[in-house]
Order: sequence, then C-alpha cells, then structure tokens
Amino acid sequence: METDRSTKMRHVSNPLSTSAPVDATAGPNLIPDLITKIPWPRWILFIAILAAGVLLVSCLLCVICYCCHRQRHRKQPKDKETVGLGSARNSTTTHLVQPDVECLEPCSGGDQPWGQLLLSLEYDFGSQEIRVGLRQAKNLKAEGTADPYARVSVSTQAGRRHETKVHRGTLCPMFEETCCFLVPPAELPKATLKVQLLDFKRFSEHEPLGELQLPLGTVDLQHVLESWYQLGPPGSTESEQMGELCFSLRYVPSSGRLTVVILEARGLNPGLAEAYVKVQLILNQRKWKKNKTSSKKGTTNPYFNEAFVFLVPVSQLQSMDLVLAVWARGLQLLAEPVGKVLLGPRASGQPLQHWADMLAHARRPIAQWHHLRSPREVDRALALQPRLPLLRPRS
Repeated sequence: METDRSTKMRHVSNPLSTSAPVDATAGPNLIPDLITKIPWPRWILFIAILAAGVLLVSCLLCVICYCCHRQRHRKQPKDKETVGLGSARNSTTTHLVQPDVECLEPCSGGDQPWGQLLLSLEYDFGSQEIRVGLRQAKNLKAEGTADPYARVSVSTQAGRRHETKVHRGTLCPMFEETCCFLVPPAELPKATLKVQLLDFKRFSEHEPLGELQLPLGTVDLQHVLESWYQLGPPGSTESEQMGELCFSLRYVPSSGRLTVVILEARGLNPGLAEAYVKVQLILNQRKWKKNKTSSKKGTTNPYFNEAFVFLVPVSQLQSMDLVLAVWARGLQLLAEPVGKVLLGPRASGQPLQHWADMLAHARRPIAQWHHLRSPREVDRALALQPRLPLLRPRS
C-alpha cells in the first residue's frame, strides 16, 4: 500500500515538476502548434489567404492614390492661372468690338458704387435709327436684393422710351433686349442717350439704382460698339405729368373670363375737371370690345374700384391687346385722352411683366401701378387697322 501511494505521489508530482520547463520552451511555438494540431477546414484557410491578399492590394492602391493626389495639388495653381487668363482674353475679344479706353478704365478695378452696364450701339443710316442693345448689368447698388429693370430714352424724342422686363431678386440682371429710336443724322451731335436702372416696386414708387447719360455726338457710330459703361448716381426723376393708374388683372382659362378692376389713379393734371377710364380690347389690330368707368370730379387722385368682365378664349390671347386709357374733360368740357397703358403680347417693360404674371397665376388677381404713356406713342405701337366696312344689302 505504501509503495502504491508513493508511485501515485510521483505521478502527481512529475507533471508539476516538468510543467515549468516544458512551458518555458514551448511558449514561442504555442500558436503554430495550435494551428497544426487543430483540424482546420480547407475553405477557412482559403478565405484567410484571400482576405490577406485583398488587404495587401487595397493598401497598395491607397498609397498610389495618395501620391497622385499630392502631385495634382502641386500643379493646380498653374492650371487655374492659365484658365483665368484664357477666359479673360476670350471675353475681351468677343464682347468688346471697338472698346474705348475711358470705358475700360472703370472695369479694371477701383471703387464702383453704382455698378456697370454692358451696352451695344448701332446706327442705321438707311432708316436713320439707332439700335440700343441692353445686354446686362452687374454690381448694382441696393440694400440686399432688388428687382431691377432698365428705362431707355433719347433726348430728341420726348415721350418715347423703352422699358425692359423686370428681373426678380438679382443685382446682376441679364437683359438681352434691343430697342430703336429715330434720330436723323443732323440731330445726332446734340442727342443724348439716357439709361435708368430702377428697382421695381408693385405698390410704391420705384427706387432708382443708377443712371447713364451718353452724348451720342461723342460716340463713333460708324461701327457696332459694345462695351461696359460705368453707372453714375441717379438723377432727379422726371415728374410724371400724365400720372399713374392702378388696376388688377385676373384670367380664368377654363371659362375664358378676363376680369379688369380699375382701382385708382394718382398724379393727374390739376386742371382737369373730371376723369374716367376706358377699357378696350384690340383683336388682330382692330377694336373689339370696350367699357368705361364712372366719372370722378374735382380730384387729381380719383378712386374708382370698378370691375369689368370680358369673355376671351385662350386661343385669342396671343392676338389680343388690352388698352386702358384715362380720359378727362378740361375746362372746355372736351373729353381727351390723358394717357394710356398697353398690355398684352406686344407690350414691353412693366405692362408685359404684369400680363405674364396674370397668365402665370391663373384665377388670382394681380394688381400693379403703371405710368401712363403718351396716347400717340401707344397708338403708334398698336398700329390699328381701319374697321371693315359693313356690307349693305342691295336694294
């Protein structure tokens, strides 16, 4: 029994005595021994090798991309400089056909408080007309944003002017509009081209943004000129002798109902005894339908608030003009037109914008103030044709 116990004690003590040296020697080779002794499936080994290969390739690609990115950043300033110079040369040669030195100086830099205007001028000696091309304006002076438009006139043609479309929410409008003025060659030396930039306000006075006054006698009109001009401070606004008219337009395409509401007028001539407004529809340059408001006596700011409804199919909108005329009786009790407003597809400036807003917002009334224009100027733009004679039955 004692011998058996001694042998068991030896067996127990042997592993304890030999474990330390075995662990000390087998420590470094523990992981390889575990890998070789554990029966791993072959597909696991294949996936591990594939993952290691993918990781190695991705690391190489990252290193290559990093090197290329650094080289690209080193070359970028030179590329930007060459592109900028090339674009500047191209814009100079294509837009400025015959630039003037005085016009190029403000564009090169410095203080530009009122902005600049790109303008083209061309004189047709055959028709004796000067064509004024309004291209664009930039860096207009306004608080925040603005709704600019341009008003063009020539000093030798009183009452004749052109207004561009209103451009919403910008200080760099792109006009791209052309207008013509009849100026004989003998009047060119004393004629002055005036371009006013204004901020459109629907229910208040329009705010001036800048002004350009260009004496045509100092411009060489033998060639087509296109150059930048520096805008100056706005001058005193011309007093509107004919006054203003406020009205609203509403069109319902489904029923073809055109509703014109004459709201009020202001700034009329104090010498007028009574005033009223005529509403007239022109179809294919011929008078079509008409109506008028009641007369208002003894005031330069008459208030009407009268509505008129006309049936106009959608197919006839493109060939129809709307004319609103303020008529007044003077001291001699003779009714004469004081001023007119032309709206429709053949209109321009604010009236055309008002007409477009009405069509864009169907079923909603759009109200706006309009400056009255000369009756002769509106009649000239309408170019009304004589009425067709009525066929009488033969007796």
